Amino acid sequence: MSDLPSELRYASSHEWARLEDDGTVVVGITDHAQQQLGDVVYVELPDVGQLLSAGDEAGVVESVKAASDVYAPIAGEVIQVNERLDDEPETVNSEPYEDGWFYILKPSDTSELDNLLTSDAYAEVIEADE
Repeated sequence: MSDLPSELRYASSHEWARLEDDGTVVVGITDHAQQQLGDVVYVELPDVGQLLSAGDEAGVVESVKAASDVYAPIAGEVIQVNERLDDEPETVNSEPYEDGWFYILKPSDTSELDNLLTSDAYAEVIEADE
């Protein structure tokens, strides 16, 4: 079973979102997603300043097996990207919830996080896919 931290919110498209104390939201892909992809070899991140709506394509993650779009779980402005992934994309595999994050949003409305799944609800999505 994939690691699913309970403090995160999850999109059915396999992204996670973490609300920080300063009101920003960190976004990455789930442990389940990185396991399905296999060894990540490249990550395309959104541009700083880019405005995203919930569900917008926000990047691409490529592995030895496949390429997959990464979507914005909520709306907001990209204020930072994880430049470490340019040189060390495999960090997504080893630390999907820590150093393997993709970008940070200044959310348009943090209440959109309520539309995302809890860890238990996301676990049910994973089970239905298997």
